[in-house]
Amino acid sequence: MSKSASTAEDAAISAADARRLFADWNSAATLVLAVSGGPDSTALMWLAAKWRNSLKRPPRLVAVTVDHGLREESRSEARAVEQLAGALAIEHLTLRWRGQKPKTGLPAAARDARYRLLAGAARKIGAAHILTAHTRDDQAETLMMRLARGSGVTGLAAMARHAPLGAMARHAPLAAMARHAPLAAMPRRAPRGAIAIGRPLLDVPKARLIATLQKAKVNYADDPTNRDPAFTRARFRQLMPLLAREGIDARNLARLAQRLGRANRALEAVVSVMEQSIGRVSANSGIEIDARAFATLPDEIALRLLGRAIAAAGSEGPAELAKLESLLAGLRTASAARAGPRLKQTLAGAVIALGPDLIVVERAPPRRRR
Repeated sequence: MSKSASTAEDAAISAADARRLFADWNSAATLVLAVSGGPDSTALMWLAAKWRNSLKRPPRLVAVTVDHGLREESRSEARAVEQLAGALAIEHLTLRWRGQKPKTGLPAAARDARYRLLAGAARKIGAAHILTAHTRDDQAETLMMRLARGSGVTGLAAMARHAPLGAMARHAPLAAMARHAPLAAMPRRAPRGAIAIGRPLLDVPKARLIATLQKAKVNYADDPTNRDPAFTRARFRQLMPLLAREGIDARNLARLAQRLGRANRALEAVVSVMEQSIGRVSANSGIEIDARAFATLPDEIALRLLGRAIAAAGSEGPAELAKLESLLAGLRTASAARAGPRLKQTLAGAVIALGPDLIVVERAPPRRRR
């Protein structure tokens, strides 16, 4: 990397840069800023204040700190965020994750609790957007973690600059369909009151955020769990310098995620077309798919169409990719059988039945309690 390129990678973010980074939210009325007190989220709040001050009709900014109660320092860190928010004329709320904490899967549980509390705060104050401080480094780490888990194209696309909050968001077209309506008539916009996640710093290296705070002489908290090898992300973070020496650095990984995101959007667009042409809502609010047309679809399109149907008709949310792949293999085998296609299977709270002409996906009956 040249000296000029290196300088650009760790230069402080200017006021003009801040206006560009936050421009997508210029017309927002109220924004929630997720601020833990670490360097990334502290820089998010600092830059958001600079951007807001440049606008004629600025949004209301509310910084929300989620205190997970996992470290003794968390309360003092929340108070430090509150003090900085006050100095920047930003409202502040501290929310606490109460109750017993799980002994396993703690990072995932803490993340879910964080977004649940943030969403509750956003609804209470009337904000449609929650801005988080995810950086290019976070994007690279997320891609590597998902690669290790064997994720498909959707997972490897990693994080997007704009995303609906909630795991069901990408299945919204089928999930939001009207009773007895054809698939072509299903609403395509997010339901009223939906909350979106915004990541204005997703293309920014973490080093630039730290440089920004150092130049402004703004203090931030240091969470030692970010370096604790007991956690998966911390282990991948420690691997990144070694991978970078082979060219697998945060810049290239983020570029890969961006390209996979573009491919994923193209695939979803094709699935939406197939949704309208070979699918319809049944009389009992299930979903019917033309079996013969389905048999001609490429596997990736067929998998996504099945996933949307199951997420819409079932009761347990999106199905796991590996289970969808197993279901599709069963459908392919049954369709090719000489005795005539017959298959019935339950997945993610939905019953999938293959007949001679139709694949019918309906909600599974409640499970019997033992």
